Amino acid sequence: MSFVVVAEMNQVAYVKLNRPEVRNAFNPEMIEELTKTFRDLNGRKDLRAIVLQGEGKAFCAGADLNWMKEMVNFSFEQNREDSLKLFNMFETMANCMLPIIGQIHGAAFGGALGLLAICDEVIAEEGTQFCFSEVKLGIAPAVISSFVNRKAVAGKVRPLMLSGVVFNPHIAQQAGLVSEVVPAGEGHTSVQKVLHNYLQCGPEAVRETKKLLNDLPFMTWSQQRDNTTILIAERRASIEGQEGLKSFLEKREPSWRPQ
Repeated sequence: MSFVVVAEMNQVAYVKLNRPEVRNAFNPEMIEELTKTFRDLNGRKDLRAIVLQGEGKAFCAGADLNWMKEMVNFSFEQNREDSLKLFNMFETMANCMLPIIGQIHGAAFGGALGLLAICDEVIAEEGTQFCFSEVKLGIAPAVISSFVNRKAVAGKVRPLMLSGVVFNPHIAQQAGLVSEVVPAGEGHTSVQKVLHNYLQCGPEAVRETKKLLNDLPFMTWSQQRDNTTILIAERRASIEGQEGLKSFLEKREPSWRPQ
């Protein structure tokens, strides 16, 4: 049985966590599958976006209880190796060149908030519960913290991570983890509207813009000057850039836009 199911439609890959009996909780097998899935999707030039979903009543409940029981008997090195695999999964997903839209419902606890952090846009349904639950178990939201802090508003998310309090989608939105809150049951419809926006854009331009946004925080000012001016020059001269500019001037649809 696959713990991650991928379906493709209209140049969009729908990646679904598939352990509904345990609210899609992480285990080593799911972590390995997610890492491989996003590594493979990253190389697909025919795709335009990825939607990340959860099967069943909840998006993701964090770490699997049986996996956590095994951790109790792990040595320090085993725990560190295990955590490195989890970090590698989030890093692989975060560095994927395709835009990632999260469709969140039911619950997103613990490590699931790391999944929200690597999404470029997150649609959450009313009634969804969120929680950085690690501190309640005497551990820390350590691995996901690097990804959460890159996306979230520090002053908003800090007390949530320190207190382990359960919070609603509107607080998640204020913290920067959620882009839009929609009525329960309307997540799919809202995601389709969001996808429409991405499909209007040049696919190469979207990929290059995402890479730029990922890289900018790690560049010096002079590196930003060099990289941004080179990128815009390359985009203007590219086949896609030329098509976009010509279609605008000629008042027609660009070739990449769905008919």
